[in-house]
Amino acid sequence: MSRPEPPERNVFPRFVAITTRWMDNDAYRHLNNVVYYSLFDTAVNQLLIENGLLDIDASPSIGLVVETGCQYFSSIAFPDRVHVGVRVTKIGRSSVRYELGIFRNEEDIAAATGHFVHVYVDRENRKPVEISSDLREFFQTLEPDDE
Repeated sequence: MSRPEPPERNVFPRFVAITTRWMDNDAYRHLNNVVYYSLFDTAVNQLLIENGLLDIDASPSIGLVVETGCQYFSSIAFPDRVHVGVRVTKIGRSSVRYELGIFRNEEDIAAATGHFVHVYVDRENRKPVEISSDLREFFQTLEPDDE
């Protein structure tokens, strides 16, 4: 299996800027691998909150991550500022698949890419629920233009 090429910024319809922190670096002086997953989660949830689609304390349904993955292409280290590109590649009845690109400072080629899947569940009983029309409409704005 051949290694994919890292994507360029233009394949992502939305971005969230995040400043790295001193504690994000590991002993090898670059971001620890687990930090990338935190960046993915932060970017998606920040977009949901900013667009009025997630109230951490009161939303009747919540998205739980059921699958995730990451590929690394080049190093990032504190004090870099990263830009996390977000797009949605699949919207199901109760789930959504996000694809993400992490770009170092103003670079046009992703330093890492990843994905995760949210399954929307009832906050109380944790059973899957249909994605609300508001969420579905928002997710559609994150779909790539070429698909």
